[in-house]
Amino acid sequence: MARAGLTAERLTRAAADMADEIGFEKVTVSALARRFGVKDASLYSHVKNLQDLRTRVALLALEELADEAAAALAGRAGKEALVAFASAYRTYAKEHPGRYTAARLRLDPETVAAGAAGRHAEMMRAILRGYDLPEPDQTDAVRLLGSVFHGYVSLEEAGGFDHSRAARDVDDSWRRTLDAVDALLKNWPPTT
Repeated sequence: MARAGLTAERLTRAAADMADEIGFEKVTVSALARRFGVKDASLYSHVKNLQDLRTRVALLALEELADEAAAALAGRAGKEALVAFASAYRTYAKEHPGRYTAARLRLDPETVAAGAAGRHAEMMRAILRGYDLPEPDQTDAVRLLGSVFHGYVSLEEAGGFDHSRAARDVDDSWRRTLDAVDALLKNWPPTT
């Protein structure tokens, strides 16, 4: 019999909170059960296993991130849209480090197609319409944007900019990075 008050959604949200507190890799079914004061078996009527729990956290994180990015993009185009999307992405990663890690979880194509992961790519494509990039350049640009945003956020999160000899603020570097990406998108090299 399922423990009163436990639901898959409640467990997923609690696991996401744990991920932000202790790190996504440390979230386990046992740790989650301890948080609720129940035995591991009580959770298995709501989640199949650890992989199912992690997938649920990843999908929650992708949905939250997509919602925040969509709100930031509303009414914006061109560079303004690029900056809004990128800043929403960076802010989410800073505020929810465990969820952000979960959002990077490799998901099967069917799960991706049915969920928020597809919304991220569509939002990036919407931004790129302001730069008038045809295919296959648009796909290349989506991959570039994902790489730049994720790379910067990951290095910042890992303290990769703490050792810089320059007194340059990371926020200033972030703005210049987005200026450079905007310039690149406006001057996309022709396909050879």
